Amino acid sequence: MDRSGRSRNPYELTDESPVYVISVAAQLSGLHPQTLRQYDRLGLVSPDRTAGRGRRYSARDIELLRTVQQLSQDEGINLAGIKRIIELENQVAALQQRVAELSSALDGAAAAMQQREAQVHASYRRDLVPYQDVQQASALVVWRPKRPE
Repeated sequence: MDRSGRSRNPYELTDESPVYVISVAAQLSGLHPQTLRQYDRLGLVSPDRTAGRGRRYSARDIELLRTVQQLSQDEGINLAGIKRIIELENQVAALQQRVAELSSALDGAAAAMQQREAQVHASYRRDLVPYQDVQQASALVVWRPKRPE
């Protein structure tokens, strides 16, 4: 399973595939390997681990390392602030995913409701007709609901 909980083909490489050792990840991100270790200890980036506890970085981890470096060096944000930014961005992404799931469920429920409503309307008796007794001057009114469009 990948980090989002979906099962995947173990031979398929994605942005989540942990393939880079720390020296390659350091080179790709432009950081020193010791800096990567420090970021791991602080929880800024969480690379996967091998059976021997070696770190394996994914392309997404490399992207995150570059973002951390940019926020730290260019924007002057301290590591605690960067960690909070990352946490909030992850929370926003999770909430956006949940909103999409709920929207999809709502659309499905609305479609099911419309289908059920159409079935109910189709079941109305159509053999009732207005009746007027001339001698008593009373009228029978039949309610006819609007048909769904």
